[in-house]
Order: sequence, then structure tokens, then C-alpha cells
Amino acid sequence: MNETTYRHRYGEGRTPIQQLANGTDITFTRPPATAATWTRNDFRDLNAGSTQTSLYPAHASLEDGVYIDDAHATFFGVHPSTRGHLEAGDTPLYVAPAGTVRGFVDYRVRIPDDRQSASSSVRWSLVDDEIAAVRLKSDDDVIVRTGGTHTPTLEYQLDEAWSTTLTLEADIEVRLQKETTVSIGNRTQTTTTYSTETMTVTDEIDVEVYNLHAYAYDADYPDGDTGVAIFQSRPWQGYTLTEDGDERVRGVWRFYTARDPRWDRLTQATATGETEIHSEALPVYVHAYPSRIGPRTEPLRDGPTILDSWGRTRRSPHSTIPDTVSVEVLTQSYTPTYGLAVRTDDINLDALRVSGIVRGVDATPITSTVGTPRELRESQLTAEVVSQTTDQATIHIELRDTETGSPIDLTADDRHGSLNGESGGGYLTVADQRVRTNESGIAVVTIDQPGIYTARYHPGTWLVANPAYVSDTATVRWHPLGTLDGWVGLLIEVGWQFIPFVVVFYAGRQILQFFGPRDDSERYP
Repeated sequence: MNETTYRHRYGEGRTPIQQLANGTDITFTRPPATAATWTRNDFRDLNAGSTQTSLYPAHASLEDGVYIDDAHATFFGVHPSTRGHLEAGDTPLYVAPAGTVRGFVDYRVRIPDDRQSASSSVRWSLVDDEIAAVRLKSDDDVIVRTGGTHTPTLEYQLDEAWSTTLTLEADIEVRLQKETTVSIGNRTQTTTTYSTETMTVTDEIDVEVYNLHAYAYDADYPDGDTGVAIFQSRPWQGYTLTEDGDERVRGVWRFYTARDPRWDRLTQATATGETEIHSEALPVYVHAYPSRIGPRTEPLRDGPTILDSWGRTRRSPHSTIPDTVSVEVLTQSYTPTYGLAVRTDDINLDALRVSGIVRGVDATPITSTVGTPRELRESQLTAEVVSQTTDQATIHIELRDTETGSPIDLTADDRHGSLNGESGGGYLTVADQRVRTNESGIAVVTIDQPGIYTARYHPGTWLVANPAYVSDTATVRWHPLGTLDGWVGLLIEVGWQFIPFVVVFYAGRQILQFFGPRDDSERYP
């Protein structure tokens, strides 16, 4: 749509960002209000047909009766809402617990043809037709009722539902008059009767009610930082850590808006035929997709640090996004961020705020009291070479609690819960090996290549371990020359390498002496 057409249609010009969106796909980090605004404005341009003309989109479910034809009730839009592209075959429509449904109801009246003979005649006329009532149902319960209209707007409330089927119902009533005239001789008798028909037309849409209930867990680090983990069972946008919202963390979800192409063309049906026309009213929806950008924090450089994310692995939803839409959607399997943990030095726990993927749906997380206060301690990791040969060395690693001096046993999985398959205690890595300490806090690793090795403690998440620890590292160096045997071995090895050179040198000297010049005493006795 060019600028002239837009101005003629809406009576105002577009902003620069709206003009840019007309020629390319713009993505958003938050669900935009554009979809609801566009739908609301376009809905005003949706006009029903005349009494004997029905207007409907191709996907409408049409009903025919005796006098009522091409009748339908069709959802035009549900807002605020977001179509989630989770994976192939799974694209639920998430709707806000409180929102607006817009629908379109239309029909045409089929009036029987008049009949006339030499002695009688039948004439039909329309007395009255109307949409008597419109209802919105959640499953089998009527949640909103309104008077009859071709373009109903219904405000709904679905606070207690998790998922439901929304049904738009409309009652259509038609009353016709039949006038029969019979001529007998010079006498004419006229009889008037009335026929009434009532029809209920419906449309259904399955939705997920986006009730945002988040749960927060926190812990204090020894250096004064705070760890925060927030979980939510629905896809969600992220959360803010401060009252001004400057410190925030975002998940994998990004957003774009797109019209519902099923409304691009409408059919105009009459008793004599059907005509396809261009639609002036186009509903628009917000779409959420997992982005290649992935989880990130703001500010970018000195903001919170993402510790971990949780969620069930899903296949790429790339095939669910139309070819006409160009966005940076993930093309491989991904993990939705149903849980995100961060570490930060700037946080106000009372100001924590979770943002959803449906516009306007936010929540204050419920702070867990399980296992509080959560104890995070410093760990002390030491490593040394305790035995070595020319071929290998044995590294002795010890992990202890800095505060108490007690050994940290990483094999006692029964003391810890688990999350993402990892024990609460964590593990050690050294020389490309993953090991765990025993009940004495000791692990032994054998290496066979000289070099500098760094042992690192990867503590388990503080969400399931109590007490939990912060990471620590220790460095150890090994080379065969660090032992007497190593030096002896080196000398022997070098000696063996030089034997060919010694043999060649000795042979050369002997040859030179045999063929070289002799002194005079040898030539003249």
C-alpha cells in the first residue's frame, strides 16, 4: 500500500517506521501494539451485505436453511494475542486473560418466487430479519452476551482457564409474509400467513490462555553479587531486575506482525451467483518465534551474566513461518527459555518484573521460600603432581569448603537434587577429563602429555544444592625433565641419536688418514 492509498483509507499519514515496515519485515524485542491497533481500525471498514447479499471470507463455515442462506459467524480477531511458533505442528494462539473478540456475522434472505395462475396467485414479502443475539462461549460456558449486530465486539475475561475453545455464536431470525389470493367466479379471497425461521451459526477457535505465573529463586554470592533464577511454564519474554528496567534479561523469543491472509478476499453471494471482491479489512496478529540471537542481557557489556537456561528441546519451527516472511528464526533444534538464571551486582528483588510474549501481560514473580536463605560459599581447589615417570604423571586434586575447610564430595548425588541432568554438586574438569571428588574431597587424574594443566571446579546450580559453591581453578605443570629419570632418559635418548654421527665422524677420520699426504720420514727411509 503506497502512502497516497494509506492516507485516503485512514485519513492520516504513516510514520517513517510504518513506511519502512511496508517494504520489509521488522522484528521486535517486545510484542508490539501494532497488530491490535491495525485490527481495530480495519474492523471499522468491515460492512455486511444487504438483505439479499451475504459477504464472507473463504474459511467461513456457511449454513443454509429454508429462508436463510450463506449464513455465518466468523472470528475476525482476538487481541491482545500472540501466535507462538514453537515447532512444526505446534503453533498455539496465546490470548490475554482479558481481551477483545471481534466477529463478523452475515447472511442473505431467500424469498420464494411469486406464483400466479388464472385463478390464484401467491406473493411473498420480507417482513423482518435480524441478528437477534450474539454470544461468546468458553468451552460450554457463555461468558459474554450482546445484542444483534453484524460486527460484534465482545470484551471477555478468562482468568481461571488454562486452555479453552472460544465459540462465537449468533442467532439469526427471519419472518416472511405469504399472501395467497384465490378467485372463484366473481369472488376473490385473500389469505395471509407468516413463516418464521431461526438459525444459530457458530465459529470456533482453540486458544491458550496466557496466565503468567512466575516463580523466583535468589542467592547471595560471597563477593556481594546476587543470583536470580525465574521459571514460568509458558514461553515468556524475560524479566527486569531494577525498578527503572535498565537491567534486564531476554529469552530466545522475538516478534513480528503479519496479517491474516484469509481475509484478503471476500465472497459476495446473491441468489444469482457469487462474486469475489477485495477486502478492505485485514486483521493483524503478533507472531513469536525463537531467534538465532538467543538469550541476552542488557546492558550488553556490563549487565547481568546469564548462568543457565532451562527448557525442553524442540525442533525448529522454520517450516511454520511463511516464505513471504523474512526473520532470523532458528533452523536447528533449540531450548525455549522456560527458566533463566543470571548473576548481577545491580538488582532490586522487590522490583523484579516478568514480561510475557502477549502484549500487556506481565507479572511479579512469586519468591520461593524453599531452602531460604540460600547459602553460597567460596571453594578452594588445589592441584599438584604427586608421582611421575618419563611416560605419565599423576595429579592429585583436592576441593574444600573455604569457610569450614571441609572436603566437598561431588559423588554424593543423594545429597543434592538435579536439574538438566546434572548433580547438584557439580564436577571438575582437567586435561579434557570430567571427574568428581570422593568423600575426602579428592580426585586423581593421570596425564601422559607434558604441558600446563588447569583444573576447574564447575559447581552445580545453587537452585538444588545447599550449600552451593562458586567456581575455583588450580594450575599444575608437568614435563618429564622435571625428574632425574627424565634427565637420564633424555641423555640416553640424545646419545642414541648421536651414535650415527659419531660413527660417520670416526669413519671419515680413518679415510682421511689413509688417503691423506705422508711426511718425509715415511717417504725416504
